Amino acid sequence: MNLAEGVQIVSFGILAVMMLGSAFGVVLLNNVVYSAFLLAGVFISISGLYLLLNADFVAAAQILIYVGAVNVLILFAIMLVNKKQDFVVVPRIWIRQVATAVVCVGIFALLGTMVVTTPWAISTAMPAGDASIVKIGLHFFSDFLLPFELASVLLLMALIGAVVLARREFLPETTLESDQAALTLPERPRELMTTGSGDTTIQ
Repeated sequence: MNLAEGVQIVSFGILAVMMLGSAFGVVLLNNVVYSAFLLAGVFISISGLYLLLNADFVAAAQILIYVGAVNVLILFAIMLVNKKQDFVVVPRIWIRQVATAVVCVGIFALLGTMVVTTPWAISTAMPAGDASIVKIGLHFFSDFLLPFELASVLLLMALIGAVVLARREFLPETTLESDQAALTLPERPRELMTTGSGDTTIQ
């Protein structure tokens, strides 16, 4: 995708703001469902950045795998798990918050230093179309075969974990019968009506 330089800069700024805003929402919001939806926004913004880099196959894979599979699986796991627990104040929670902040700042500093110090090589001869897909496939099954298989194992573990978390506990038949009996209403006694001839009829 060949765009003008100004359009690329504006698109990059919009996608970067969307990605950072969604990422902050994932971390800071208390509602887990909203965080999962914002995580989909992060994935979509990243796919837009891939499109700006002429990596159309990676952008499509980002949408199909992360938004269409991983994020939907996370949403199903969140919505199917209905465990009601009372709120309990964690003792010395500020220690965890400080440790989390230190780790996040350290990772941000490490990634920022790597971005600044890495000599990024810009290649004008970039494969487009089917040539890029063939090149990615060759790298997947030659140089990056082990990380590719490890990623598939991790996705399988996430799927199994979601199934285990969303599994409903087996209810014995006695419990079901007692619940059904409790939900039934008592039958109203039938009234007796007397006709003029003295016969008794039941309604």
